[in-house]
Amino acid sequence: MPETTTQTHRVSDELQLAWAGVTDRGRRRENNQDSFLARFPLFVVADGMGGHAGGEIASQSTVARLDEMVGDGEVSDATIQTALHHAVDDIHLHPETTDEGTGTTLTGAYLDHAEDGTPQWTVLNIGDSRVYLKRDDRLVQVTTDHSVVQELIASGKISPEEADGHPYSNVITRAVGASELVPPDYVTVDLRDEDRLVICSDGLTKELTDYGILHFLREHEDPAEAAEAMLDAALENGGRDNVTLIVVRVLLSHSPSTDADSDD
Repeated sequence: MPETTTQTHRVSDELQLAWAGVTDRGRRRENNQDSFLARFPLFVVADGMGGHAGGEIASQSTVARLDEMVGDGEVSDATIQTALHHAVDDIHLHPETTDEGTGTTLTGAYLDHAEDGTPQWTVLNIGDSRVYLKRDDRLVQVTTDHSVVQELIASGKISPEEADGHPYSNVITRAVGASELVPPDYVTVDLRDEDRLVICSDGLTKELTDYGILHFLREHEDPAEAAEAMLDAALENGGRDNVTLIVVRVLLSHSPSTDADSDD
């Protein structure tokens, strides 16, 4: 696996972002059906599903359309929705995606602005890949899983502790490409100095608890070091699935700047 490096982008005199992403097929899977995009201002992870090469095609098609959108210069809820519609068409038209269950999760965040011009995150989610926020030494899950077990937890039928071993633990209720496209859920999050976002597939959260994720963020300020440490731990803990994650760090003007400026 190539060495992971931290990239930076100076958004303004007051704000700089630093990030790194990693992916690995894990210890038990024959191929990697995860894909990710970390290209300012958009950071997303897609976890594909489907027989043969279907999941890989679904996640790569989705990320490719989103990458194309970023290249066009406008990232918004509307342009994301358009890109996802194109991705669904790409998935359905691909000769190797004959499985009706072919699709992909999608989760992530893009740098947006509130009505008063203040920078903020817009977090998006379809499926059970997740976005976490580390702030004030606490880790909070920003997204809500679209899964059968999450619905059972919400209805009080099972506890969160029972979810991992539940027979429907891998069954999601929304995906890109598996059926008619349902828009992502969106959540806005303000920016604070030294915030960290972790955007990940369930291959990470199957092997690391929330406390484990928080531990590695505490140990490593650099996004690349944090991402690699979490990936290594997930593989050591079993690596039962593909593992993909992006770590994004917020640096505001009163905090020390990193050496590099924009490279994007």
